[in-house]
Amino acid sequence: MSGQVEAEGDDFDAADFEIEFVDATGSRCRGSLAQCWTVAFEEMPPVRGFGWSRGQKHFPGWWWSATTDRHVGFESWLERDHAMRLDFDREVTAFSSQPFWLYWQVGTRWRRHAPDFFARLIDGGGVVVDVRPDDRIPDKDAAAFAVTARACDEVGWAFRRLGVVDPVLAANLRWLSRYRHPRHGARIDLVDQLVRVFAYPTPLMVGAARVGDPLAVLPALFHLLWQQILAADLDVAVLAGSSIVRAASWRRP
Repeated sequence: MSGQVEAEGDDFDAADFEIEFVDATGSRCRGSLAQCWTVAFEEMPPVRGFGWSRGQKHFPGWWWSATTDRHVGFESWLERDHAMRLDFDREVTAFSSQPFWLYWQVGTRWRRHAPDFFARLIDGGGVVVDVRPDDRIPDKDAAAFAVTARACDEVGWAFRRLGVVDPVLAANLRWLSRYRHPRHGARIDLVDQLVRVFAYPTPLMVGAARVGDPLAVLPALFHLLWQQILAADLDVAVLAGSSIVRAASWRRP
């Protein structure tokens, strides 16, 4: 199950939220959302563990983020795919998983929800992400997402509830992510040649062959596609030798 939820109904007071998180020293902290919203949640460890038991249907693990050079937890393949997308997103400077518990009251009882991810954007804004397929949102989870969206709105964060990733895009990102480590871009001579060759749209293998031995060139080429120094239409078709590659108009800092 993606993210632990303890919520029901929609009879709540959205003006009074509290946050519980684990700081960089490992200490648990709790305070009002109004006081805590400036915390760098993108750098905080998970507020709860990622458990696994025999027979469960989801698969937790850790994603090594090329953006931050650290691991980010996930609780399902779908969450893994969205961690991968956050890592690839050129607007994201850092992100974390299970960043905090959000608390609110329903009558006299406290309810809580731990969102799946928190991302920090280039412009300094925050994004709270919950991952759940469209056809797997029971009423109590929908209520928790609605409360979370209202809480985010109060402090100027964006809220996104994300479902299944487009299969073509997911397949391409999974392939390119194999080459996300900086070591694949360590040969500056190959990088410079590839940027020159693909200054004009060129089929992938044609351009690689112009630079040299594909066994040496392709890892650098895929790394540049992951870094978005080069670009291809990743949501249109699975990458192949005939895929058109071009210089991107944006480069990751």
